[in-house]
Amino acid sequence: MKKTVFITGASSGFGRAAVTLFHQKGWNVIATMRSPEKETAFSELSGVFVTKLDLTHQSDIAEAVEAGVRQFGQIDVLVNNAGFGAIGVLENAPEEVIKQQFDVNFFGLIGVTKAVLPAMRMRKDGVIINVSSVGGRLTFPFTTLYHATKFAVEGLTESLQYELNPLGIRLKLVEPGGYKTNFAGRSMSLYGTGGLEDYQAPYDRFLKRLEDWPMSENLGEVAEAIYEAATDGTEKLRYPVGHDAAQLLEARPQMDDIAFKKMMVGQTGI
Repeated sequence: MKKTVFITGASSGFGRAAVTLFHQKGWNVIATMRSPEKETAFSELSGVFVTKLDLTHQSDIAEAVEAGVRQFGQIDVLVNNAGFGAIGVLENAPEEVIKQQFDVNFFGLIGVTKAVLPAMRMRKDGVIINVSSVGGRLTFPFTTLYHATKFAVEGLTESLQYELNPLGIRLKLVEPGGYKTNFAGRSMSLYGTGGLEDYQAPYDRFLKRLEDWPMSENLGEVAEAIYEAATDGTEKLRYPVGHDAAQLLEARPQMDDIAFKKMMVGQTGI
């Protein structure tokens, strides 16, 4: 019997790469996105069901899960991949951006997880994969809201193991480093400094350094990590992906807080 994976944020980036890989591996795929009417390639694939999901609308979550189950019978693996990023100084953060950051990256993830859990719990089987980030383990400047959500996802996922592992449900965290995706475009809000001069110079230097930051184009390796997490049958929790992620995560425990902060200040140019 073919297994079924439910993937959020499937229109681009890691989500799109994951849909392609799971389909190639012979899985049924529920590919969710905010604007499914714009998707043509996936709609033509046998075993791929495209449906609408805006994580800021709770009604969308229930409808997407129900539609996927009607299509394929059950959901074996959930990949919480959809993400949104905000860059700017916290003092200038608009309330609507704060809300959107947490609605998409955290509360939406919780909503989809809760929606698939009853059936997984009944079967005593399932895998929940949360696509976090190296930014869920350490931080960069001017991305306070994003890091707050990713640290929250890491804590939630690690703690949720204790509830769900005894019920046959495995929890996974995939932690990519820097990759060239649409994340820096339509999935990001640059709310800036609001003209607060005390922050402007370091913020501008950070944005300049960000433009030149080396980003991997190999989205496939993140999809491969997601697939490994879905299929390895272990209770392994974390799957860092990317050369930069490995370097940063190796360096962090070797430095105290001040030394690491100084290193990041130097690397980010602020």
